[in-house]
Amino acid sequence: MDSLTQIVLGGAVAAAIAPARQRRAALLAGAALGTLPDLDGLLLKLFTDDPVTLMTMHRSFSHSLLVLPFVGLLIWWLFRRRGGRVGEAPGRWFWAIELALVTHPLLDAFTVYGTQLWWPLPTPPVSWSSIFIIDPAYTLWLLAACVYAWWAAADARARRPLRMRRAQQALVGALAISSIYLGGSLLARQAAEREADRALAALGLADAPRLAGPTPLNTLLWRVVALTPTGYLEGEHSLIADRGPMAFRAYPSDTRALGEAGDVPAVRRLAWFNGGFMRAQRTPDGLLVLSDLRMGEAPSYTFQFEVARSDGTGRWRAIPPRQQPWKAPIDGLGALWHRIWNEPRAPTP
Repeated sequence: MDSLTQIVLGGAVAAAIAPARQRRAALLAGAALGTLPDLDGLLLKLFTDDPVTLMTMHRSFSHSLLVLPFVGLLIWWLFRRRGGRVGEAPGRWFWAIELALVTHPLLDAFTVYGTQLWWPLPTPPVSWSSIFIIDPAYTLWLLAACVYAWWAAADARARRPLRMRRAQQALVGALAISSIYLGGSLLARQAAEREADRALAALGLADAPRLAGPTPLNTLLWRVVALTPTGYLEGEHSLIADRGPMAFRAYPSDTRALGEAGDVPAVRRLAWFNGGFMRAQRTPDGLLVLSDLRMGEAPSYTFQFEVARSDGTGRWRAIPPRQQPWKAPIDGLGALWHRIWNEPRAPTP
């Protein structure tokens, strides 16, 4: 998720657990802890400039549920030794620190990018793919509660228990609403997947690998990608407007080249990372370009990498990966908003 969401989630969690008289300190500590796992991007750049490595190692060691609890324990132990606020309420601060850290990767796992929750185990990233990386309907509740709790904490020394209690209720309520929203996003994804299943079965592609994910900033319009032997299909389903069968658009992918280059390290790594949901293109000068189909839409995919070069005989030689620049969709958010509320017209025979 975006940095603001992780900041207010960490702040709300820590402030809801820490003692009321220490709420401002908890908001700041939770915000810092909620941001901490994403500093892995800066750390990785100290060791490599390989864009494939940077993409596939992000959300790994710093997001692991096998690592973060020990990081939280170390932070808690260090601050408890110093006394201060943590020393005054060690039990509450232990859980405030741990949960502010652990909720970060758990929320990230709801996005299509995925999170390596069990690093260093060689399992693929966990992706429940039910919320976009920026979703105001999730974030605004937490932001409002943190702002109110910060303001109300000014009365802690003045001993105004009613306002402090209302701040606690606001924090808990915002966390409950955002959690319910996450649960609803999973149900929405299942509804979109059911529509996709029916439409693909009608096309004779009942067994085709498919992936559903929300479109930007909402959980009302869903995008579905299905792999075929010669390429892939893309379609959308609006939970608000659509009543007819889901329609798909077909796009080509050089699946032969993808198979031939399967032993190239960058190709193998990307296939592990995205579950095979990528488009392969051979450029006129013999470069193999792989696009992650999970993020973006044709032809504007967020992550596109040049990873190999052909020798003209069906053999591919690995090259230092290079990421191609992302081009924003021409239609933009206006078209997205229109599509949420309007079902496309069926083509005229």
